[in-house]
Amino acid sequence: MPYGFGVVGCGMISNFHAAAIADIRNSRLVGCFDVIPESADRFAKEQEITAYHDLSEMLANPEIHIITICTPSGAHLEPAVAAAKAGKHVLVEKPLEITLKKCDKIISACEKAGVQLGTIMPSRFSPANVTLKDAIKDGRFGKLTLGDTYVKWWRSQEYYDSGGWRGTWDLDGGGAYMNQAIHNVDLLYWLMGDVDEVAGITGTLAHKRIEVEDTGSAVVRFKSGAIGTLTAATSAYPGLLKRTEIHGTEGSAIVEQDDIKLWEFAKKHPKDRAVREKFGKGSGVSGGAADPKAISHVGHMLQFKDFIKAIQQGKKPLVDGYEGRKSVELILAIYQSSWTGKRVTLPLKSDPRRPTKKK
Repeated sequence: MPYGFGVVGCGMISNFHAAAIADIRNSRLVGCFDVIPESADRFAKEQEITAYHDLSEMLANPEIHIITICTPSGAHLEPAVAAAKAGKHVLVEKPLEITLKKCDKIISACEKAGVQLGTIMPSRFSPANVTLKDAIKDGRFGKLTLGDTYVKWWRSQEYYDSGGWRGTWDLDGGGAYMNQAIHNVDLLYWLMGDVDEVAGITGTLAHKRIEVEDTGSAVVRFKSGAIGTLTAATSAYPGLLKRTEIHGTEGSAIVEQDDIKLWEFAKKHPKDRAVREKFGKGSGVSGGAADPKAISHVGHMLQFKDFIKAIQQGKKPLVDGYEGRKSVELILAIYQSSWTGKRVTLPLKSDPRRPTKKK
């Protein structure tokens, strides 16, 4: 049976969802909705699908089984809950939402409706990152000691000025951490395990007219005892490839974008040479380091396939709502630490309160 998709929110990222769906044999894009009717009409014309100007009408279409949410980050809750109540499975672009309270409402709505919920985190589906995860599961690193991730990207002032929601707390939910580096925050969680405490510093150093951070650095202690750092920026010209480094008592590995730059272990394995050859040639993908449109849709496609498989088998997708919530929680903890100047222990008991603006 082909799975019909409906897209809510017809901005830039919706094009990547459309491309991913088109590459899946048993899937098709059926319709789209946007609060700006002209945006829905434009996207529908490009994709040769039906444009809806009323969300409830699209949700009533029995040919649509899965709804993907591509609205601004702080506007995920309402369409996600509406889709769940309509009996549709829900895939939400990162972040799941911008507060834990909103994340929990989406999770609760999907559980109550008995539908699947997924959070888009394509980095988990990168073959290089999957290879790294497998090596960790196989114990090749010995005891994990350090896990670091760096997203040193560049965004121009024009980027933030191009949309009224960009760089705002209410709709963006944060800056370099919540919007750009959240993929690697999720990745570090996935690789290293849950976080016990965090200390962070953030600032707005390179841009004007935005409320959120464009630069930040944080130190975390994982529940395993390992230590790590998370650096996020949209202030680093010209924009560097994202980087993840994993170290342990018996091995080290470095992944830059989708390439493995270091793969060394105390106990050698016959497949190590093949890993270096396969992932060490350089993919030539910038991954959005300077241009948000310069990403591949392949990660989305692989995650959509995983989500469909979860529906078919009645199992959880790799990145369900609870997994999507984790990265939001850690980022909010980094913000709280930066605002208070204190270490923050996880789990958070509630959403941190932003400092009030000085008059």
